[in-house]
Amino acid sequence: MRARLPLVIVALASLGATFVLLPVVALFVRAPWNRLAGALSGVGASTALRLSIEVSLAATAISVAVGVPLAWVLARGEFPGRSLLRAAVVLPIVLPPVVGGVGLLVALGRSGVVGRWLHDALGIQLTFTTAGAVVATTFVSMPLVVLATEAGLRGLDLRYERAAAAMGGSAWYVFRRVTLPMVAPQLAAGAVLTWARALGEFGATITFAGNLAGRTQTMPLAVFEARQIDPGGAIVLSLILVVVSVSVLVALGGRLTGLR
Repeated sequence: MRARLPLVIVALASLGATFVLLPVVALFVRAPWNRLAGALSGVGASTALRLSIEVSLAATAISVAVGVPLAWVLARGEFPGRSLLRAAVVLPIVLPPVVGGVGLLVALGRSGVVGRWLHDALGIQLTFTTAGAVVATTFVSMPLVVLATEAGLRGLDLRYERAAAAMGGSAWYVFRRVTLPMVAPQLAAGAVLTWARALGEFGATITFAGNLAGRTQTMPLAVFEARQIDPGGAIVLSLILVVVSVSVLVALGGRLTGLR
């Protein structure tokens, strides 16, 4: 028999749920539904949506590829400055995204600290390109998978890894065949959150990569542009993004993370 929740807890939870759901419900209430079909078939919206999905998936893949080793170093490494490194990893979460975009411009822009060398020596320019949008999105979203994976690693029972090592397993074998499977739920949860954050990224992207249709204009940027000239169109684009986001999170969230 389930215990009854205290009334105060239920009331506060209801208030929190209402606060979160109200903007989404308002979008559905005020949406010009007669324009939805046209927006879905329009080139601008479909291109922005496709670009959003491509950029967010690329950013998630990069975040997992470099974020999981970084999480392992933070969880298992013992070295001077580890706390500073962790603070640096968390920094993109607490920084305003626009500040992150400015930092990326100073570092990787055509005249930036590293960007000048990339352009002059290798002919690589990241600003105002799709690759730049991926870089900006990765910068703001990667900390989520790092923190989730690090938390999972810190909660593991080390006896399994030590047993695998004692049986002759190399460090890479233990990491790949023992550690990663055990931390998979936390890694998957972090990856889903990273993708969701990447899909909604705005500030760093528009600052570093610009708002160029077909190249860097993701759905959040398209919504921002439409809001200035066509509020109804902005609502329609917002609804499309909401539906895509919720559908993917509902479909993958429980299956990947084990949450129900």
